[in-house]
Amino acid sequence: MTVVNGTEPAIRADARRNRAQILAAAQRALAERGTTVSLAEVARRAGVGAGTVHRHFPTKTDLLEAVMQQRVDGLAALAAERLTDPDPGSAFFALCAHVIITTPGNKDLCDLVQSDDGWPRALLRGAGNRFHRALGALLASAQRQGAVRADVVVTDVLDIFTGCVAIQRHRRADDPLAPAVALILDALRTRPSPVTEPRKVIRNETGESSETPSACPVCDARLRRSTTGRPARYCSAACRQKAHRQRHP
Repeated sequence: MTVVNGTEPAIRADARRNRAQILAAAQRALAERGTTVSLAEVARRAGVGAGTVHRHFPTKTDLLEAVMQQRVDGLAALAAERLTDPDPGSAFFALCAHVIITTPGNKDLCDLVQSDDGWPRALLRGAGNRFHRALGALLASAQRQGAVRADVVVTDVLDIFTGCVAIQRHRRADDPLAPAVALILDALRTRPSPVTEPRKVIRNETGESSETPSACPVCDARLRRSTTGRPARYCSAACRQKAHRQRHP
């Protein structure tokens, strides 16, 4: 085909820009409204005509697959980039956190892709394979460093993603990892982290525990619970005085 005054390259550039705008709009719409969003709504958000959307994506299934492929390829690229990190353990857990935090908005789309109605197609399956390979390489690097348990395999990590995304879905998009998610990820480590260390009992300036005891710390008698005032820490004034003498001999 003869190109006149650069018109053809300009048309291709416009087409690429329109496609990128459509995919970005579809990603936002799917995150907000799920897979029930219409192509007309996607076109409106992208600022293009419905015909433009149909030219790039003849069916809604084509659009859903393209959105999912773009996301999975993005995760694969991120995992590959993390391979050059000098601290592969931190890089691995950072990637896990990113996947879990950013996936809840795509939950409906993920459910559709994992259904038994013929998905995923070859295009999406290729993106998934690329992500699994990159994730596996990063996992192996973190295990060689000794940051991740040696018995963990990629399928374990993917299963953990599924459960953690379900937990994280109940939090806002800008929230950090849910405490339960942090505990689950910590189970992958070879050594305990501060997340799973027993919580320390904070004592006040008198030396008394900030937690309310159920028994007198002096004579072990069961404490009576009061519905008003401060909770009792000792069973009697005598035990309180004895505890004071023990702290201040």
